[in-house]
Amino acid sequence: MIKNLVKHGNSTALILDRSILDLVNIDPTQPVEISTDGRRLIIAPVSDPDRQKKFRAAMEAVNKKHGRTLKRLAE
Repeated sequence: MIKNLVKHGNSTALILDRSILDLVNIDPTQPVEISTDGRRLIIAPVSDPDRQKKFRAAMEAVNKKHGRTLKRLAE
């Protein structure tokens, strides 16, 4: 997908389509981290420690309840 930069006051903006935000699971109000590899811009959601804790707790609950079944399916 090719996008054009847009003048926004004294700055330049990149408009991201809703489908792109949905694809990478970024909410428009969520802060993002912008970095570069020297040639490209990399935009990533800022890690949320509470979300990670909830995810780990959910994974532990699933493994506790369905661990044996999942292990057999993996064989």
